Amino acid sequence: MSDMNYLSLLIWLPVIAAFGILALGPQREGLARLFAMLASVITLIISVPLWMHFDASTAAMQFEEKVSWISALNINYHLGIDGIAMPLVVLTTFISVLTVLSAWKVIKKNVHQFMAAFLMLESMMIGVFCAQDAMLFYVFFEAMLIPMFLIIGIWGGPNRVYATIKFFIYTFFGSVFMLIALIYLYMQGGTFNIAEIAEIPLTLKEQTWIFFAFFLAFAVKIPMFPVHTWLPDAHVEAPTAGSVVLAAIMLKIGGYGFLRFSLPITPDASSELAGFVIALSLIAVVYIGLIAMVQKDMKKLIAYSSISHMGFVTLGIFIAFALILKGGDTSMALEGAMVQMVSHGFISAALFLCVGVLYDRMHTRLIRDYGGVVNTMPLFAAFFVFFAMSNAGLPGTSGFVGEFMVILSSFQANFWFAFLAALTLIFGAAYSLWMVKRVVFGEVKSEAVSQLTDISKRESFVLAVLAIAVLFLGIYPEPLIDVMRVSVEHLIEQISVSKV
Repeated sequence: MSDMNYLSLLIWLPVIAAFGILALGPQREGLARLFAMLASVITLIISVPLWMHFDASTAAMQFEEKVSWISALNINYHLGIDGIAMPLVVLTTFISVLTVLSAWKVIKKNVHQFMAAFLMLESMMIGVFCAQDAMLFYVFFEAMLIPMFLIIGIWGGPNRVYATIKFFIYTFFGSVFMLIALIYLYMQGGTFNIAEIAEIPLTLKEQTWIFFAFFLAFAVKIPMFPVHTWLPDAHVEAPTAGSVVLAAIMLKIGGYGFLRFSLPITPDASSELAGFVIALSLIAVVYIGLIAMVQKDMKKLIAYSSISHMGFVTLGIFIAFALILKGGDTSMALEGAMVQMVSHGFISAALFLCVGVLYDRMHTRLIRDYGGVVNTMPLFAAFFVFFAMSNAGLPGTSGFVGEFMVILSSFQANFWFAFLAALTLIFGAAYSLWMVKRVVFGEVKSEAVSQLTDISKRESFVLAVLAIAVLFLGIYPEPLIDVMRVSVEHLIEQISVSKV
């Protein structure tokens, strides 16, 4: 398998396709859609061998490629994936196909530009997960902002300019500090290779400064409380396809950054400051869950729900340090965080698509404008109820698995951590089911709802594929956990050894 540059193919194929679509021009919109669909499907097919031929028995990087890029600064075009990155790469290619399909009829103006921006975004996100050189990671990390900026800024809602600029300033501001930290590490070790950076000996003071620099970059991306305020604005203004990618994949890059950078490079500072991050995570889980309950706009409700659920990811990652000290099951906490990332990718994508389906028909996202949708859209209502239940953490769905693993791990660390984390199951049920009750059930109150048509074959297909993914991961999470197990154990070995 090593003789084929799978990862480069995955990253650059959508870029080449994007330029091809731009060359088609605005006249050939149907062809642009077809071309984008073909490119995303081929990218998904290319990512399948990554899973099939992945050796889960080693923590070493696989499918590696390394070419000197800027030799004067020892910067290399260095790609590779392990058990932590690989599921996220496959998630990206999988969600991208469904997103292109979901935007098929919705995007009506400048279709070729939208599809090109979207494919560019896909390739940059895959690049983030594959980069093994810190500078290459940084380039992809920043380049991702540009297509997303365009997607929200051109095809978004009435306040799109405000939302895009806020999104850009927040995320760009965070990553500038990461760049400073990477340059400092280069001055110390003379390398940008992520694995070699993790070996650089650092004092606790150095680690603390570097930890906060990384923390700002990744906390904004997740986004963690209190740097979360850009996300609801971005979601509300973004077109449905933009919201899906933002929730399903871009938020995961923050969690991935903690696992790839913060923990191995600054293990002592991460351990010292774990309490601080756990506190912020629990605030996100509880406080943001309460905020979600009072939302009048469906998209805002799901956006706040995303922040609350992503609090589980950071909780799982940093509870690991308390478990190392107590001799608890550390791997379950980190695996739970990873499962939660993948699961949230499916569920949030599905919920945003459901809201998109309603918005395309009624051009309103306000909960009060609906009611009794089940009478006119029974098939859609079944999907919507199912995904809302998954979002609330119903056993048998993927939403339950990751949260259960993290709550169980929290219990070993501290009863109150587990108690506060478990509240999300109550709050999640409250806001998800209350939304469903007001939108789907009851009597048809408005003329517009009585004239709704049920979902088309295309929409049914997209939602059905996501429903199967949510059920499969909920009932049988073993294949996913097996793939990441050895890489997670290797990470635990790295963070268990003090650098001080």
